[in-house]
Amino acid sequence: MIDFEKTAKNLGLKFNNISLFKEALTHRSFLNENREWKIPHNERLEFLGDSVLGFIVADYLIEKYPYLEEGELTSLRAALVNSYSLMEIAKKIDLEKYLLVSRGEAKESKNSRSYLLANAVEALIAALYLDGGIENARQFVEKYLFQKAEEILASDSYKDPKSLFQEKSQELLEITPVYKTFRAWGPDHAKEFEVGVYLGEELIAVSSGYSKQEAEIEAAKKALEIKGWI
Repeated sequence: MIDFEKTAKNLGLKFNNISLFKEALTHRSFLNENREWKIPHNERLEFLGDSVLGFIVADYLIEKYPYLEEGELTSLRAALVNSYSLMEIAKKIDLEKYLLVSRGEAKESKNSRSYLLANAVEALIAALYLDGGIENARQFVEKYLFQKAEEILASDSYKDPKSLFQEKSQELLEITPVYKTFRAWGPDHAKEFEVGVYLGEELIAVSSGYSKQEAEIEAAKKALEIKGWI
C-alpha cells in the first residue's frame, strides 16, 4: 500500500488531515475490490475542486489581465481548467503511480485513465482547500498552471473553436453549424461521445471526447482546419 505521508511530501504537499489526501486519490472502482478501505471515493472532492479551481483561475486572470474583456477571460479560463490541462498536471507530478483504482480500471485504455487522472487533480485541489484554505490550494494551482496562461495567450489557442466556427460559417456562408451526437460508449465515470458538425446537410468533421461539449469543441477545431478558416 502507498505511504501517503511520504507521497504527499514527495509531491511537495503538506496535509494536516492525511485522510483528505487519501480520499483525493481513491477512485470509485477501488472500493468495489477493497471493501475494507474506509476512505470515501473522490467524486465529492472532484465536484468541489472544479469550483475551487475555477475561482482561483478567475481571480488570477482578472488581476493579471485587466485589458481582457469578459468573453476573452471566460475562454482563457476554460482553456486553463479543461481536462487536457489537468492531465498535464497529473503527468508532471506522476499522479498515475498513486491513484487507487481497481485492477480492471488499471487495464483500461490510456485515454480512459487520463480522464480519471484529470478528475483526481480536481479532487486533490479540493483536498488542499479543505485542509489548509484557499491559499493552500492556490499555491498548488500557481505552481502548475498559471505559467500556461501566457503560452495560451501568445498562441491564441484560448479562443473558443465553436464560437469561431459559428462566426466564420455565418459570415462566409450564412449558415449556422449543427452538432449531432452519433454514439456514446464506456462506463458512466469515463463515457466517451462521438459528435459530428454539419453545415446544412454536409458533414464537415467528426471527433470524440469525454463529454458532448468536449467532443463538439474538438469537432469544431477539425472543421476550422478542414475549411481553411484558421
